Amino acid sequence: MSEGRRLGVDVGSVRVGVALSDPGGVLATPLVTLDRDGTAGTDLDRLVALVDEHEVVEVVVGLPRTLAGRDGPAAQSAQEYAAAARDRLAAAGRDVPVVLADERLTTVAATRTLSDRGVRGRKQRRVIDQAAAVAILQGHLDARRAAGAPETS
Repeated sequence: MSEGRRLGVDVGSVRVGVALSDPGGVLATPLVTLDRDGTAGTDLDRLVALVDEHEVVEVVVGLPRTLAGRDGPAAQSAQEYAAAARDRLAAAGRDVPVVLADERLTTVAATRTLSDRGVRGRKQRRVIDQAAAVAILQGHLDARRAAGAPETS
């Protein structure tokens, strides 16, 4: 796996959670929650700015498949968002890949983790998207590391 920071993105209908990895691609941490702007795409502009600001080498967008592994409306929305992000990055002259990563149950897991830590109600809504983005990115980082790890006997 190449060195460099990666962004994890949890696309919602109202908000977009964003997480950032360390340069070594080991640990994902929450970064910011963006307001989703389906009209002007200001959230996509901010995403491009985050790529520049943090010298990101890859953007990982969560793909919310059903438990049966099918693509529903939320998956379609995530795919469209990923395509729009690719277009914005290309238009800005940035050669940064945008990949989709399976994110089944990340929001559920993030909600449970926050509840277990005593974060509830309005506070939880403000950070749930970031927590889901962390889960998406961490899963992607772990899977890539495991795929590249040498076999042990």
